[in-house]
Amino acid sequence: MTRLLKLEQSAQGVARIILNRPEVHNAFNDVLIEQLTQTLEQLGQDPAVRVVVLTGEGHSFCAGADLNWMRAMVGYDEATNHADATRLATLMDTLANLPKPTIARVNGAAYGGGVGLVACCDMAVALEGASFALTEVKLGLVPAVISPYVITAIGERQARRWFLTAEAMSASVAESIGLVHEVAAEDMLDDVVDGWIRAILRAGPQAVSASKRLIARISADCQLRDGRLIDDTTKLIAQLRVSEEGQEGLSAFLEKRKPKWQL
Repeated sequence: MTRLLKLEQSAQGVARIILNRPEVHNAFNDVLIEQLTQTLEQLGQDPAVRVVVLTGEGHSFCAGADLNWMRAMVGYDEATNHADATRLATLMDTLANLPKPTIARVNGAAYGGGVGLVACCDMAVALEGASFALTEVKLGLVPAVISPYVITAIGERQARRWFLTAEAMSASVAESIGLVHEVAAEDMLDDVVDGWIRAILRAGPQAVSASKRLIARISADCQLRDGRLIDDTTKLIAQLRVSEEGQEGLSAFLEKRKPKWQL
């Protein structure tokens, strides 16, 4: 099987995962989702790993679902869509609850599920020219699977705007609403990441892991690990994908035309 991501590990315990589909802006397909989930699970269990950095090859971080995957969705029945969405939900849950600290190095555009990856990481720094968008409603869908993590990051009030309008936001706006912690120029992006890594490596690894568990336990959103929430969100997106509006939205996007509801 072709590897759709790169993994680099240092002697200091730094693992760097690089999404490696630059020709499609590092967009998801089922293979990438499987490989990324497995890689995260392995790193989470590796005592030599102290911190995980997630980034993209080329000029984009992650553009969400790729076109071929979306074409397949159009033909899926609801049960198959539910199973498909559950695999993405498992990836997000694995990343959000990894026992190691995680850093999103957002080197370019992050759309749809790419925003979910950013929100699932403990820390995020974005290139100053990066853009972000939750575009699902344009397709007659909703960002159901990633919604728990994005809403935790940006809050309900901000979600009301960005979920409903599907507007693109700049890196500076993403910072102002809490999606990313810092924005950096291209020549400073790695300096920010390296600074966080140095800080983490100075801390006790067990204490860092315990801090993550503490935050999850104390937070009002600790129900993210509740299997019912994953089931509810994946059922919702499966239902919408096979609905009349969802089918029209996906088909219009793939056919490069306006959906019927656009005036």
